[in-house]
Amino acid sequence: MKQKEINKLSKEDLQDKLVEFQKQLEEFKTTHAISPLENPLQIRSSRRVIARLKTALSNQDV
Repeated sequence: MKQKEINKLSKEDLQDKLVEFQKQLEEFKTTHAISPLENPLQIRSSRRVIARLKTALSNQDV
């Protein structure tokens, strides 16, 4: 997700997306532990999107 897309989301949508990406990251990690992912950079990009979402959530609280 791009930062512009994240900034347009409401607080509830941000929380939903955060849960979604956290589940996706967990799936990537377990799959990668069993057999290598075709594109292991998906793990890094998921972590970064999660960080962006958390940052956006904390900015909305302030």
